[in-house]
Amino acid sequence: QVQLVESGGGLVQPGGSLRLSCAASGSIVSINDMAWYRQAPGKERELVAVITSGGRANYADSVKGRFTISRDNAKNTVYLQMNSLKSEDTTVYYCNVDEFRRNYWGKGTLVTVSS
Repeated sequence: QVQLVESGGGLVQPGGSLRLSCAASGSIVSINDMAWYRQAPGKERELVAVITSGGRANYADSVKGRFTISRDNAKNTVYLQMNSLKSEDTTVYYCNVDEFRRNYWGKGTLVTVSS
């Protein structure tokens, strides 16, 4: 069993920055992809960014140039640096970890961008 703990969400003004973290712990065999998703109420969950075990990253068009995903394999942690935040980025962000046997989801961390 793997547990994910997300942190870093909060309230920021438009144009501001936040850094989300997601740390995996427990019975980890190995981790391939790590990703961040977001989901507004009543909406489909959207892939924001994904990073492979080798550090290759892909982003949703809506966040390219503003967000950066990274990982620390020694800490089993994935980060999402969010810059130039817009009100449209306001929603719950979820960490997803592709462990050897299963995918795991975090409980979500709320990001609110408002003046």
